[in-house]
Amino acid sequence: MIKLHQFAPTWGIPNLSHFCCKLETYLRMAEIPYQTVDSLPGKSPKGKLPFIEDGNNKIADSDLIIQYLIQEHGDKLDTDLSPLQKANSIAMQRLLEEHLFWITLYTRWQYSEENWQVNKKAIFGGLPPVIRDIVAWVYRILIRRQIRGHGISRHNNEEIFQKGRTDLDALSDFLSDKPYFMGDKPTSLDATAYGFLINTLGCPIESPVKEYALSKQNLVDYCQRISAKYYSELSR
Repeated sequence: MIKLHQFAPTWGIPNLSHFCCKLETYLRMAEIPYQTVDSLPGKSPKGKLPFIEDGNNKIADSDLIIQYLIQEHGDKLDTDLSPLQKANSIAMQRLLEEHLFWITLYTRWQYSEENWQVNKKAIFGGLPPVIRDIVAWVYRILIRRQIRGHGISRHNNEEIFQKGRTDLDALSDFLSDKPYFMGDKPTSLDATAYGFLINTLGCPIESPVKEYALSKQNLVDYCQRISAKYYSELSR
């Protein structure tokens, strides 16, 4: 059985990692059996979570893992999409993964000290007190450098959050009143969208982006539907 290595669940959502949540949601939507292993990035072949073990195969990066799963189990989610739909799906996933993600990362690691303390406890709380603050401090420096390297933190807060609101407008308009982003059935875009949206509006990290996401009722309802259908254990 596939072993999914990811962060331990917290905050009442499937995972505090957008990409771990994306991959686990894909596995559930595609009905591929797996078991989770609480892990840390240092154990991954590429130094990031998630990664999977499938027999002797160890694969990292959520996109590469999904490509592997399609090769091994077939394309159970996107096979009925037209070329245009697949193009739109890829564009929406890039918006989520390459833009909105960095804005939400900024809110956790840099925007406010209150958010940082919540994030720090969730990620590093299980470490021994002697090294917890040192490891958290080092990682915070590294992540903040990545955020600046991406470019998003070179803007002021209002500029950053306006970009986030624009992303959320696009997602809300694209979803419209459909049950899933591409229509009546879940696709790989929904695995990504849920993983990133629940990590925007469903976690205790406060920001104007979260407030704006919560004002988009169709996005709120969408996350509630996915949670109820695929993560019913979280509401018990």
